[in-house]
Amino acid sequence: MSTMHESIPSPPISSFDIGPFTIHFYALCILTGILIAVALTQRRLSRQGAEKGIVLDVALWTVPFGIIGGRLYHVVTHPNDYFFPGADLWKVLFVWEGGLAIFGAIIAGSIGAFIACRRRGLRFWAFTDALIPGLLLAQAFGRFGNYFNHELYGGPTTLPWGLQIEATNAAFPPGLPPGTLFHPLFLYEMIWNIAGAFLIISLERRLRLHSGRTVALYFIWYGIGRAFFESLRLDPTEFVFAGLKANVIAALLLAVAGVVLFTIQTKRHSPNPGSPHIPGRNSKHMPPAPGPDGEADHVDRVAEIRHSHGN
Repeated sequence: MSTMHESIPSPPISSFDIGPFTIHFYALCILTGILIAVALTQRRLSRQGAEKGIVLDVALWTVPFGIIGGRLYHVVTHPNDYFFPGADLWKVLFVWEGGLAIFGAIIAGSIGAFIACRRRGLRFWAFTDALIPGLLLAQAFGRFGNYFNHELYGGPTTLPWGLQIEATNAAFPPGLPPGTLFHPLFLYEMIWNIAGAFLIISLERRLRLHSGRTVALYFIWYGIGRAFFESLRLDPTEFVFAGLKANVIAALLLAVAGVVLFTIQTKRHSPNPGSPHIPGRNSKHMPPAPGPDGEADHVDRVAEIRHSHGN
């Protein structure tokens, strides 16, 4: 194995105390990611003419739903970590110790976002498309949090960027000698997510993507990357189908769903996105900003309103 000085050391601490409160770095990373996602999403929606502060209204539904869904998915797919003789069942709620599954967060968070968008008169696809770059950056910060929790690593490696994991770690693979280095999957996924955010922004501008096609690209990009990372991961799971872990299958299905969504939305929608608001559902929103084609976008929005009233 590689010598320790050629490797990435795990942080010596994962939290710090302020008076009677314990602050976990994992929780700080998650919170930072959420703030970045909210700010960037609002900026992207404002460029389309959305009301200032509307993302906060949607986030109040999306974030709690996403956290609950992500935690439930993690617990259900890792039952042996939480349900055994003598287990402290309250640990099911200890999100700050790690364990938020992105697939559960996507499903539940989407439900929360859909409810909030309907309540605020905001088009669901307009919101989710605007969210994607910020979501990827938020996931990158979440992976940095995994680093502080000494989790999310792959198999042994001799590469100079191998990750040090103490042999006393409960997840340390049995049978391996102390000092074994592991693939830093948290770092791989951080890089993948950040690269995906910038790539999708670039493609979005070049191809004028909207109406769910930005979301579709996210599904494809993240699904492919996550399937590969999960295949390297040592984290045990009790659910294996056809020799594949449940998370690998979920990631591949996400990528396939992205291809299907991109194809369907390309056929269904015009080149112009129109207003991010649902016509007649919200009287408080600001007038939509002119699009790249000026009058063409105005005509498209008028047609949408007439079609809405006609139905």
